[in-house]
Order: sequence, then structure tokens, then C-alpha cells
Amino acid sequence: MGYYLGIDLGTSAVKCILVGVDGSVRSSHSVEYPLLQPHPGWAEQRPEDWWDGTARAVRELLAQSGVNGGEVLGVGLSGQMHGSVFLDAQRRVVRPALLWCDQRTGEQCEWIEATIGRERLGQLTGNRALTGFTAPKVVWLRQHEPEHYARVAHLLLPKDYVRLKLTDALGMDMADASGTLLLDVAGRRWSRDVTEALGIPAEWLPPLYESNEVAGAITAAAAEATGLRAGTPVVAGGGDQACGAVGVGVVKSGIASVALGTSGVVFVHDDSYQVDPECRLHSFCHGVPGKWHRMGVMLAAGGSFQWWKNHFAYEELQLAARDGKDVYEYLTALAEQAPIGSEGLLFLPYLTGERTPHPDPQARGAFIGLNMRHTKAHLTRAVLEGITFGLRDSLELMKASSVSVSELRVSGGGARSPFWRQMIADIFGYPVVTVNSTDGPAYGAAVMAASGVSGESIASLCDRWIAVTDRTEPSPERREAYERYYAVYRSLYPLLKSSFHELAGLAGHK
Repeated sequence: MGYYLGIDLGTSAVKCILVGVDGSVRSSHSVEYPLLQPHPGWAEQRPEDWWDGTARAVRELLAQSGVNGGEVLGVGLSGQMHGSVFLDAQRRVVRPALLWCDQRTGEQCEWIEATIGRERLGQLTGNRALTGFTAPKVVWLRQHEPEHYARVAHLLLPKDYVRLKLTDALGMDMADASGTLLLDVAGRRWSRDVTEALGIPAEWLPPLYESNEVAGAITAAAAEATGLRAGTPVVAGGGDQACGAVGVGVVKSGIASVALGTSGVVFVHDDSYQVDPECRLHSFCHGVPGKWHRMGVMLAAGGSFQWWKNHFAYEELQLAARDGKDVYEYLTALAEQAPIGSEGLLFLPYLTGERTPHPDPQARGAFIGLNMRHTKAHLTRAVLEGITFGLRDSLELMKASSVSVSELRVSGGGARSPFWRQMIADIFGYPVVTVNSTDGPAYGAAVMAASGVSGESIASLCDRWIAVTDRTEPSPERREAYERYYAVYRSLYPLLKSSFHELAGLAGHK
């Protein structure tokens, strides 16, 4: 039996999986690496650590699965988006990469939008200038580390550095390139207008590929490091969000995905290029060749629930440790004891600022409506409802542009909770389904590898490999009750925005 190797280069670890030609997962293995934070708000990693971790993870995956490297038919890569990998003319790393979560480039984002114009930038790239994106990092390097900037000859994204080490070939896929702020997303080519306006040398940018195109082959050196067979084809792959969507089958119109990780992402497939006029949604190329997608991002989705667990779940943590269970099972059971709307209590989940629909780093979290009747059960339910209301905000923006949705495919840690899946169905008003593929972006990368090697389309592979395992229908009665609370929820940010900014200033965060 042959296998496809999916590699997902995350922020904390690299995950590798082996997927058989029938779509079944044979084995998976992860290896962690460090995150560097040399100053508050900065986030960096050494690209060399990514490669060392990947080579080790592949070797150990092959060993534990009993699969010979020669049985791997192709390799696909997914990875954290936006991170800047600066290489010199000899393809050596110039400095640690600035990551997607690095916040140092606020001034550079303002300069980019002033230089190009916010509206024109949105038309060209499908997005606003945000601190997470790649282009502001290049401008920051030029302004603050000119000695490093002078050495740069190549600009890559994180997973593309790993592919370079695997194949000795430079390249980037359309989906991941969409998050650089340097791509003409409609035309699927580098934007000369943007690179010239920002003074970024076009020759730094690598060749572009669709996600399932073969972009190189395993070299003899990489074969020795990983245990793979020299000559094994490696496809371009995609950014983690595009790969994650492919991994749950969001490869055609009518299906939306809701990814419940630390951040939350609502993602829809587009057959044509569509842009939100105010750029509250991201418009990117999809991992499906010739297609696009839009997505809304909540910065603290699962992160808000994790914050609640870390600081207010002392008893539940003790019970989970005693019983050997997941603490979130106890917390969702507790939330279920409170009624819809938590008796007039709402939670705003802006604990780390917000991106969609409010691109505001100074937005803050809040409980609204507290009274003496409220218990921990009410507050826990309010946290889950607030996260879900915030995620619905993204879908409302999509629906305003005539997006048609028939079902939501939910993935991530929160998808394991039947209670939360029902809440999502009731608040969004659509059926919520889970699928048999639960390995996220790594699975999507393997699908892309299979498509590139076999010639079968990504959509066809998803139809054959991915099946619905659970379906939760919305309740009309609960939906009606949630509608009233959602209307109040949507009114709160505009009312509190000035107070959030004033408080951030008083706390020295502005």
C-alpha cells in the first residue's frame, strides 16, 4: 500500500501524518520547538528549528508506523501563515523569522495603508495591512535592522523553508502567498503595484504554484535526514487555513467551516474572487486550484474558554485530574445547567483584541449584565455563547454578499462537545456536522499531495475520503431565543469602543 505524507508546521510543533491511498490515516507524530519572545509583543522562531523538528518527526513517524520511506508516494506541506523567512543569496537564514502573532509592525501597517491607500490596497490584495501579515515585517526590517535587510535575497513563508530543505527548490503556493499582502489575489500573481509602492524587490519573491502542483522532489541530503526516498515528489501545499478547509472537505460552494482552535475561523469557498468592501473579511486564494475563499478570524475563540478554565475552573481541574478526563467536559456540563442567554448575561470575547468584524487591537473582553443570581454555571455558558456569537458575526458578513450556506463543518477541540455543537447550530441557524478526518491541516496537505501525484482533483478526493460522522440540527425554539440575545450582543462593541480604547491607554497598552 502506498502512502501520502502530510506535514503541518504549526507555531508550537510540527505534525506529520501518513495517509493511505484509501484516505485512512495510518499514523501521526509531532515534535515541538521553541518560541522566542525577545520583547513584549514580539514572536520569533528559528527556521533551522522547523527543519530539525520536521526531519526528526518524519524519521520517527516512519519508524513507529513500520512504513518504509519508499512507500511514500508524495509529500504535502501546510504551515503557519504570514511568518517572514529572510534568506541571503546562499539561501542561509539571515535572522529568526517574525511570526504571524508578532505585533511589532503597527506603524508599518499605517505607513503601508497611507502609501498605497486602504481602499486600493484592499482591491489589489483582498486585505487590509495587519500586523500579522508579511509585508509589514519586511518594511520593519528595512527600518530597524538595515544590516540584515541588506543581506536579504529571498523571502519565504515558514513551510516554504521546510520545502526548500526537502527539495532545494524555492517556491510558494497561491493560498499562503495571499497572506503576504504582496499578491494580486484576483490575478494569482505577485503584485507589481504593491512591491513597487513599498520598495520591496520583486526578485526576492519565489515562483508561485497552485497547492497541488509538484514544486520539487526529495533530494539525496533530505532523504538521508528524513528516511524518505530521494526523488519523491513534493507539492506546493498551502497555508494552514486553506489546508484545514480542504481537510474537512470545504472545497465547493454551500459548505462553511468553523474551526475552533485558540483562534476561531469561519471559512467559505468562492468560485470567483470576492472582496468585502471594508476588508473586514480576508479574501485569499484557496488551496483548490483556480478558486478563492473568504474567512473571518476571531482572535480568542477557544482561547477565551482556555482563559476561563485557567483562572476559574479550580474545582473542575481537580475533578478532571482525579477522574483522568478532559476538564472541558466538566465545564460544558456546568454550562448546560444554565438557561439560554444565561439569564441576561453576555460575554464579549475580545481578550486579545479582535480582527473580524472589528479590526481593533484595543477591543477588550467584558461580562455585561451581571447580577446576584448569576453563578459559575451562568458565566461559563456566557463565555461559550459569546464566542459563538462572535463567530456568527463573520458568517453574517459573508451572507451579506449573497453567500449561500447549507451546513457548517466544525473542527478543532471545541467540536468534540455535543453541547457546543448544538449551541453553534442554534445560534448560526444551520446544521452542524463533523467528519471522519480529524487531523486538520496535515490531512489537507496529504490530500493535496495525493492530487498532485495521482492527477485526481482535490474535490474528487475529498468526496471519496471525507464522510460526515455526526449531524446536529438547529432547534427553531432555541434559535428564536438566541436571536434576541444576539441582537443585544451586536450592539455592545459600538457602545463600548471608546471606553475600551480609553482603558487601554490608561493601562499603557496603546
